[in-house]
Amino acid sequence: MKIAIVKLSAMGDIVHAMVALQFIKAGLPDCQIDWVVEQGFVGVLADNPHIDTILPVNLKALKTDKLRVFEEIAKVRNYAQNGYDLVIDAQGLIKSAVVARLLAAHCVGFDKDSIREKWAALLYAQSIAYPYDANTIDRNVAVLTQALGLTVTSEQILAKQPFLYFRPPQIELDDYISDKQANIVLVVGSTWPSRNYPLEKYLQLIFRLEANFLICWGNEKEHWMAQWLAEHSLARVLPKMSLNDLKATIARADLLIGNDTGPTHMAWGLNKPSITLFGPTPVSRVYQTDINKVLKSPSVVDPFKLNKQDFSIKHIDVDQVVALAKSLLQIVS
Repeated sequence: MKIAIVKLSAMGDIVHAMVALQFIKAGLPDCQIDWVVEQGFVGVLADNPHIDTILPVNLKALKTDKLRVFEEIAKVRNYAQNGYDLVIDAQGLIKSAVVARLLAAHCVGFDKDSIREKWAALLYAQSIAYPYDANTIDRNVAVLTQALGLTVTSEQILAKQPFLYFRPPQIELDDYISDKQANIVLVVGSTWPSRNYPLEKYLQLIFRLEANFLICWGNEKEHWMAQWLAEHSLARVLPKMSLNDLKATIARADLLIGNDTGPTHMAWGLNKPSITLFGPTPVSRVYQTDINKVLKSPSVVDPFKLNKQDFSIKHIDVDQVVALAKSLLQIVS
């Protein structure tokens, strides 16, 4: 059986969907699984033994170059020559539904009451009902497995195997990882300013925990934030990294602390201890485990209409973060 998964972005959403792969392969060991993804996120999927072929697209480029649509359509039509028996759109957007429909007539996605862009459901041959405000990981696993006649329980997800894979990093990780102190990776940036825990509070955290702090970054704004923290403490800024190197770095960490953003969710995918700090986004996006914890600001979040002006993350007490970090470090020590 040939299956194509359409999950274009973003990094954290891709990670949350990838957990389903191990259960699909367990239930259908002989199936072929290909994955359509935005080319900037190919590195998240790379080296996963459960994926046969990664099929990149560049739909983001259409925002600035509308004529590129013909090139992207031709690319997807070429992918369709693989002859898929089933295509599953785990994104639930009109653009992802169009991609799924171009790949094969037999495509599956969420029904109109389970997605943000309801018109997308009209393009599916089969629809899956799952509440839009339910846990994001449960939603992804449901849409990716139910169409295949598989059932995956929350207990199975909690007992998952790590599912992010990587090659030896290009950076010299041994130059950054300490064998004398706990290694804590900080993820200080995100796509919205309101998702970011204040730098001053990250600084307090660095001063209050005896650890080797490493700060990762993905763009110039985040690089400036990382440098500011390093200039005011003993924390060190990691070099610019590929997604492969990012996975390798998180795999070496004893703890990751960060905002609700892709690199933070990688820790869950790698079964590494983590603390995710939530402000304007719902904690239902993640699974909490013995080693993966969340702290949420006092604001009430409407998952159907997120408020980008909700800066309540600044109200998360540093004392809470420190106490939780110490308890997680005791588990891994």
